[in-house]
Amino acid sequence: MEEKKTGAERTQPAVRDEFWTDERIRSYLQFLPPEGVPADYHILQKAYRGMLPDAFERFIGFFVAAGRDLNVRHVDGSTFADHVAKHRRSTEYLRLLEQAGAIRSGKSAD
Repeated sequence: MEEKKTGAERTQPAVRDEFWTDERIRSYLQFLPPEGVPADYHILQKAYRGMLPDAFERFIGFFVAAGRDLNVRHVDGSTFADHVAKHRRSTEYLRLLEQAGAIRSGKSAD
């Protein structure tokens, strides 16, 4: 029996030079949210967590073209831009969101 891996041993290496096809990026528009989470907020969150900035920029274009809401509010009233703004390494993602019309409400996002 193989021993359970811990810490860095179980971490999958990051893939930084992977090219994302338009089809793969658009597939994020199909994610279904958990109960109580607005669909557009959930989709933005999945893309933010799963994509590097170049793919995320393309995703935002598809998101907006599909009639999705960049300013969707979470149940606490915060926008997705509020959520991204609190992360230390999110500057590029926040810039892309705001460039596409996302706003910050000033509320603290969880």
